[in-house]
Amino acid sequence: MVTDSKTAILVVGPSWVGDLVMAQSLFKVLHREQAGVHLDVLAPTWSEGLLKRMPEVRHFIPTTLAHGQWAWRERLQLGRQLREGHYQQAIVLPNSWKSALLPFWARIPQRTGYVGEMRYGLLNDIRRLNQWELPKTVEQFAALGLPADDPKRGKLIPQPLLSPGNPELILQRLNLSFPTQPVLVLCPGAEYGPAKQWPLEYYAQVAKQKLAEGWQVWILGSPKDTAVGARIAYLAGNGSLNLCGQTSLSEVVDLMALAQVVVSNDSGLMHVAAALGKSLIALYGSSDPRKTPPLKMDAQILYLGLKCSPCFQRTCPLRHLKCLREITPAQVLEKFR
Repeated sequence: MVTDSKTAILVVGPSWVGDLVMAQSLFKVLHREQAGVHLDVLAPTWSEGLLKRMPEVRHFIPTTLAHGQWAWRERLQLGRQLREGHYQQAIVLPNSWKSALLPFWARIPQRTGYVGEMRYGLLNDIRRLNQWELPKTVEQFAALGLPADDPKRGKLIPQPLLSPGNPELILQRLNLSFPTQPVLVLCPGAEYGPAKQWPLEYYAQVAKQKLAEGWQVWILGSPKDTAVGARIAYLAGNGSLNLCGQTSLSEVVDLMALAQVVVSNDSGLMHVAAALGKSLIALYGSSDPRKTPPLKMDAQILYLGLKCSPCFQRTCPLRHLKCLREITPAQVLEKFR
């Protein structure tokens, strides 16, 4: 039932781009269920540009604590600072023991999250995750915005929807004109590891074909993807632009909003493309589209479902990467039709 209380809720956000995009579904559930709720998100510093494109979030609270870093003193100090927010509830999305310390030290009355790393005591609204009932990550996140016995758990989940900014200044900085031709965005990176990356020569073949048809091709990614982007641009020939490492995450969002089609590995940028409503061709190898699908009903997914997949490994344990290598450029190009 929707209430009229002005509740203040702190969400301890995840450390991956794709998970943070999926967390927007939780933010939407909280606003749907509690009119006027004030929602603040504690997340890594890189999250700011993404969270500012989510109108449901009131304040972004940055943390420099690295994933897996203990930093006892820093966590205790930040937890005490969070007391000033007078939060009625904290929702902890990561499953780590350390991520539950901050709401505990902040003395937030209701601390919600899954058992994770045996977080009894740190969390007092503790949930046991039923993977059969809630197989998708987005369902698991959204369920934390509802009481444990709410019949809507796993149902009526709102789709993430980012609000991009004006790309004009970004285009000017990159010496790009506003596109008058259709734009294809390629996202060849995958922070998790190479077992999620479609071969770069396949990306180049797709780029070469679309350039021949009069499209613009932009390659987007983080600084780690710069070399891969450069190789794709070289193999595709003149015309494609390697923008990997030249833009912040928020700028990637704003540039991707100009695309007609996005071709992406299962990565954070795949979820960004879906949350921008882009026509999306998503390539899955070591991961499982049944668990972390792009949250857009008409997204086109290419997944072979081999006997060895999904293995969820960072690198192919069999060293052949057939789950991605046997998805051909021709199959991707067919999806454009």
